[in-house]
Amino acid sequence: MDAILLRKARNGFYLAWAPLCALLAALLAAVGGLDWQTAVPAALLLCLAYAFICRSSWYLCRALPPRRAGTAVSIASLLPAAAAASLLWAGTVTWLSGRLPEDWAQDLASQGPLLFGFGVLCYLLSSAYHHLVLAWLASRNAERREMDARLAAREAELRWLRAQLNPHFLLNSLHSISALAGSDPSGARRMCELLGGFLRASLELTDRATIFLSEELDLARDYLAIERVRFGGRLSFCETVGEDCLDWRLPPLLLQPLVENAVKHGVAKTTGSADVRLEVLREGVGLKVIIDNAVDGENAKGGRGGSGLANVRQRLLATYGEAASLVTAAAHGRHRVELWLPPATEVRRRDARFEEER
Repeated sequence: MDAILLRKARNGFYLAWAPLCALLAALLAAVGGLDWQTAVPAALLLCLAYAFICRSSWYLCRALPPRRAGTAVSIASLLPAAAAASLLWAGTVTWLSGRLPEDWAQDLASQGPLLFGFGVLCYLLSSAYHHLVLAWLASRNAERREMDARLAAREAELRWLRAQLNPHFLLNSLHSISALAGSDPSGARRMCELLGGFLRASLELTDRATIFLSEELDLARDYLAIERVRFGGRLSFCETVGEDCLDWRLPPLLLQPLVENAVKHGVAKTTGSADVRLEVLREGVGLKVIIDNAVDGENAKGGRGGSGLANVRQRLLATYGEAASLVTAAAHGRHRVELWLPPATEVRRRDARFEEER
C-alpha cells in the first residue's frame, strides 16, 4: 500500500507545478519584461527542469523530519539546500542562454535574480509538500499498526476463549463419569469412549477460525450422546434446522456451551424428564439460533449466568463486535436463549479494511 501512496504523492507533486509554471510565466512577463510568446514556453521548460531538482528535497525531509530532528534543525537544513538548488538552476539557465536562439538569450540572461528568488520559493514549497506527505504516511502507518494490534489482540482473545471451552466441558464430563463409576461402570466406560471421540473432533475444528453449522451441530449431537449415557431417558432432544442454514459459517464450539447450559440447568436440575429444543433459521441477512429447554422450580424464575454464557458473549463481542446478539429469557417453566449471527463476510470485510484499500 505504501508504494501506491508514494506513487500518488509523486504524481501530485508534478501536478502541483502547473500553477507554479503559470506563476513563473506571469513573473517573467510582468517583472522580467518578456513577451508572453517567450514567457510561456520558457516558464514551461524551466519549471520542468527545476521540478526534478526540487525532488531532492524529499530525501532531505525524510532524513530530517521535524518531529525527530526538531523544527529549527529541519528549517536550518532546508534554507542552504534551497539556496544551492536555486543557484544551480539560475546558473544553469544563464549558462544555457548563450546557446539558445538570440532573442531567448537576451531575454533570459538578465533573469538570474528573478529565477533565484523563485527557485528558493519553489524549493521551500516542495519541502513543505514532502513534509505533508511524510506526515500523512506516518499517520496512515500508525493507524494501520493500531488496527493490526487490535486484530492481533482480538485473535489472542479468541484463542484464549476457545482454549477455555474444552477444560470447562471436560470438568463437567469428568464429574459425570465419576458419578457413574460406582453405579454404572459400563455407562462410565461408554461415556469415556464418547468423550474421547468428542474431544478428538473438537480439537480438529477449534484450530479453524470458522466452521460450518453442520459441523457445529455434529459436535452438539456428540455432546448430547455423552449426556444421554448419564441421564438416560430423562433427556430428550429435538432439532429443527433449515436446509439453507447448514453451510453457514460460525466460530467453532459457539453453540456447544449453550446446549451444555440447557442440559446442566435444565435436565440435571429436574427430577423427571426434560427436553432440549434447538431451532436454526435464517432471519433477514443473519442466522437465528434458538435453544429452549424445560426448567423446574426456582430455575424458572430468572435467567442463568455462569461461565458458559459469559464465554459465548465475550466471543461474540470479539468476533462480531456489536453486530451479533445473545438474549435469554425464562417463562412458563422454560428457559430460552436466542442467538443472532451476522454473515461471516461482514466480519471479514471489517477486518480487511486496509487490505481492500490496496
